[in-house]
Amino acid sequence: MSEDHAPHGTRTLSVDCGGGSIKANVLDASGTAHASAVRVPTPYPLPPDRLVETIAGVAQTLPDADRVTVGMPGMIRHGVVVHTPHYVTRSGPRSRVDPALAAAWASFDVRAALEARLARPTIVLNDAEVHGAGVVAGSGLELVLTLGTGLGSALFDGGRVAPHLEWSHAPLRRGTTYDEYVGDIERHRLGNGLWSRRVVTVVEGLRPVFHWDRVYVGGGNSRAITPSALERLGDDVVVVPNSAALVGGSRAWELRTS
Repeated sequence: MSEDHAPHGTRTLSVDCGGGSIKANVLDASGTAHASAVRVPTPYPLPPDRLVETIAGVAQTLPDADRVTVGMPGMIRHGVVVHTPHYVTRSGPRSRVDPALAAAWASFDVRAALEARLARPTIVLNDAEVHGAGVVAGSGLELVLTLGTGLGSALFDGGRVAPHLEWSHAPLRRGTTYDEYVGDIERHRLGNGLWSRRVVTVVEGLRPVFHWDRVYVGGGNSRAITPSALERLGDDVVVVPNSAALVGGSRAWELRTS
């Protein structure tokens, strides 16, 4: 790991790229926002150059920044896309995969493309990793789960982000993945009550896998977890606001992999 202790006045353009929307804001080193967050729908179809231009367009509506942090869904290694689930589809999450888009995204260097377009130092991480950067305490083993279009995750050990694993795409039951089991489509189909019970099932099933010190549950759907389900999750599980996805953009520079 490499730490980058920026001067207090350093400002970061933090961009959270989701399946349904792209959110951004500019924050200082303490995580204080310097504008109102901007949110635009994620455009589809979304080849790499369109994402780069969408982020550039959002950046123009916000105050100037010294550096850029982008969180996006999927497996990202050293700023290069190994796999991204939504942006390879024709019209968004759960729609058909477009082979041409899948080919365009495979091994695409998002970090290099954004640095060239924005002329700012840039890091690109999985979106759950950026979210986690905004909430982890920095001690012990901390698991971050994000509930949105699907299920995102990031693991931190002593404040250092571990190599990303897309275990949410592993089958859970009857061919259904974790991602689908607690994804937004199932929440709408089941209602918040039954869906919340599924969230509890997932968390309890992961306990013997990770043996964590604490878990942070975030993402846009975390606020839909029912009070009764929250009680069942236990004291080592903390629900955090979705705003952490942007706040983490500044802290991610201290947590990033070199």
